[in-house]
Amino acid sequence: MSLQNQVVLVTGAGRGLGRAIAQAFADEGAAVVLDYRTSGDAARELAEKIGADRAVALRADVTDRAQVDALFAQAREHFGRPVTAVVNNALPDFSFNGDARDKADEIAYGAFGAQFDGVIAGALNVIQAALPGMREVGGGSIVNVGTNLVQNPVVPYHDYTAAKAALLSLTRTFAADLGPDGIRVNMVSGGLLRTTDASAATPEAVFDLIASSTPLRKVTTPEDFAAAMLFFVSDWSRAVTGQNLVVDGGLVMN
Repeated sequence: MSLQNQVVLVTGAGRGLGRAIAQAFADEGAAVVLDYRTSGDAARELAEKIGADRAVALRADVTDRAQVDALFAQAREHFGRPVTAVVNNALPDFSFNGDARDKADEIAYGAFGAQFDGVIAGALNVIQAALPGMREVGGGSIVNVGTNLVQNPVVPYHDYTAAKAALLSLTRTFAADLGPDGIRVNMVSGGLLRTTDASAATPEAVFDLIASSTPLRKVTTPEDFAAAMLFFVSDWSRAVTGQNLVVDGGLVMN
């Protein structure tokens, strides 16, 4: 598939899953905006590897609307055209280690608030900042990163899962609202990925258990997940919106 006409903004693109997503789009010919908050060196290194004509690394905290607006303005200035697709991947600091997470009788609402600020406020800021450019070109694609824990809450990531469940709701309501503008909104949801910075604390035995529980007998990698993202930005998905694709080797079947 060719994505040469697309300018794709990936939030949290300096490392881990975001980096794999940005690389996947670049490999298919898209111009890529690599948003980062703290991983500037890694984001700039990837942008340099892809090439200045097709990639730029820009810093913005997605929870700050002014920074997000500046991000879109800088991206347009660099490429000379608006962003046509966004991937909401940025995540508040979180360690995917179930043994270290607060259980139901311990967790405070502040933990939920922190996740909602990052996941929902961040996605909202990015989507709203993207809309003028997408409307200018007659359409666009928004892809939100979700989790299969919404369907299969096997570990007590209460705050993280609640925020991602809200993001799924936002995906569907925004799809209905923005469809008349030719703007599609979808979600790709993964399980535990092998391996990102966030999942580095996960015990190896947990990875092995997940692998043995999937029909494909493997744990999904960031590259596996990123490949599924391409469909939702390509013209192949031109009639698809409001959907949630679970990419976890078949562990959760919708």
